[in-house]
Amino acid sequence: MKLRTISELLSQDFVSSEVDIKGWVRTFRANRFIALNDGSTINNIQCVVDFETFDEALLKRITTGAAIHVKGDLVESQGKGQKMEIQVKELKVLGDSDPETYPIQPKKHSFEFLRENAHLRTRTNTFSAVMRLRSALSFAIHKYFNENGFYYVHTPIITGSDAEGAGEMFRVTNLDPKKPPLNEEGHVDYSKDFFGKETNLTVSGQLEAETYAMSLGKVYTFGPTFRAENSNTSRHLAEFWMIEPEVAFMDLAGNMDLAEDFMKYVLKYILKNNREDLEFLDARLKDEDKSKPQNERSEMGLIEKLNFVTDNNFKRVSYTEAIDILRDSTPNKKKKFKYIIKDWGTDLQSEHERFLVEKHFKCPVILFDYPANIKAFYMRLNDDGKTVRAMDILFPGIGEIVGGAQREERLEVLKQKMTAINIPEEELWWYLDLRKFGTALHAGFGLGFERLVMFATGMSNIRDVIPFPRTPQNAEF
Repeated sequence: MKLRTISELLSQDFVSSEVDIKGWVRTFRANRFIALNDGSTINNIQCVVDFETFDEALLKRITTGAAIHVKGDLVESQGKGQKMEIQVKELKVLGDSDPETYPIQPKKHSFEFLRENAHLRTRTNTFSAVMRLRSALSFAIHKYFNENGFYYVHTPIITGSDAEGAGEMFRVTNLDPKKPPLNEEGHVDYSKDFFGKETNLTVSGQLEAETYAMSLGKVYTFGPTFRAENSNTSRHLAEFWMIEPEVAFMDLAGNMDLAEDFMKYVLKYILKNNREDLEFLDARLKDEDKSKPQNERSEMGLIEKLNFVTDNNFKRVSYTEAIDILRDSTPNKKKKFKYIIKDWGTDLQSEHERFLVEKHFKCPVILFDYPANIKAFYMRLNDDGKTVRAMDILFPGIGEIVGGAQREERLEVLKQKMTAINIPEEELWWYLDLRKFGTALHAGFGLGFERLVMFATGMSNIRDVIPFPRTPQNAEF
């Protein structure tokens, strides 16, 4: 007999057939009703035991968290709460679970407690739903790029360059930490290190992806990135995943088209394929909102928010126009914003971005042509000399979710920008070579995968959308 998943049993017509199932016990009531889950769906299947035909010692081992193997007949349920149930004929305990020490008991647990038990937290409905959605979004991302002629590039995790120029990087070394070799100036001599130079964990695969775009045309990266930012907020991780497409011969307008099409595609995918998990998380969010003050409640439900993105055209607005709108807005005039907008050149905060999306335009927004001094060196300088061909996509409830730009393809301009922020040419000689040999306009964007998963699941803390969060003072598991 073929071993079935619970998802298969509940989605296909197996009624009145003998079935074979394995999973973990969620609850065991009245020495008769086992709620069994195998991770394939948010739904449990009820297994009904005739306790008079099974050994009492065996039944005592059916505790929350235990792994069991059940064979029996799948029949229409006589009770409420489920359409089908298994009348158990054979029962075997595969792995015991001590009810005195098993941490994930059938009661409400705080997310903080579950983070401390991240190795077991996917035994709960919330985290199993979140991680199934994370998996589905990963698949949809690869599917989208594959269907649109992109090549997947694995960019280096160990790098000698700082793509963002922020300097918050994790060093990679095999030098003796107690007695590292020193040079004549008394500094650590990295020429004696494993790679013969100072190296770090990457903060972005973008620069390397650009090199492949300038030969393969359309590429994307999707891999781990690292930032040694000592921040313990609900939006920051030290290890996270980034999606970074780069396309040759594409300008800023094409970049905006690509990003909008991509975001709509992946969200439509989960709306179609992960409905039960989304409905559960939608209900969870509504329930959570009831305990919050009115002004802190979500204006839209989770599924409503996803439809808001997929059903609306993204409004394209220049940074300059956005600043004028924000400066003249009621919250700004009445000082309701935490950060008051005064001058052109201000870096926008999440509260400003959300106001533009949720209150002013009432649709997702793409801001473009940002001041050069608040954006990265590799973004193409506009003819005004003040702004760059950058773009950010703003979503409801979260603010910025995608950041991208048309890249600076002119050699001399790029050199000047690197000099201005003290990036040595020899450090990025290969990047400059792209502008020497067959340069052409090109563009791309970056999407923090965990930010996307937060948006798609309604989770408010980034630690709850990655399997094992890495944050300051925390590298457990």
